[in-house]
Amino acid sequence: MVYLLCSAILVLLYFLLALNVSRQRGASKISIGSGDEAWGPLNKAIRAHGNAAEFIPLFVALFLYFLLAGAGGWVTWIVIVATISRVLHALGMLMTTQLNQSPHPFRAIGALGTYISGLALGVALLLRALL
Repeated sequence: MVYLLCSAILVLLYFLLALNVSRQRGASKISIGSGDEAWGPLNKAIRAHGNAAEFIPLFVALFLYFLLAGAGGWVTWIVIVATISRVLHALGMLMTTQLNQSPHPFRAIGALGTYISGLALGVALLLRALL
């Protein structure tokens, strides 16, 4: 139980911290790089990859845990939403023309789905630890 409880707390912390970074980035309008090249093809590719590297390993670990734990029902739907969200986010990152403009809808939907599904899986993990 201790391992599951600690894992749940860290999962929730991770997604809340990631959400805060996105909130701060959006509020401050700060991007990577500078000038016209800041959101060019190379930087878009780097950020799309970096963002995936930040989230995908944690999702895969959670997916494997819930698979081995025999979870089903709503957890299965959250896993599907998380996967679709990550794909949409990556596509949206690569399709965005300029960071200082509104994000591509795929990127925005993907980010929202990532946070919601990550927090939902963290709560599911916490419930398993406490029940």
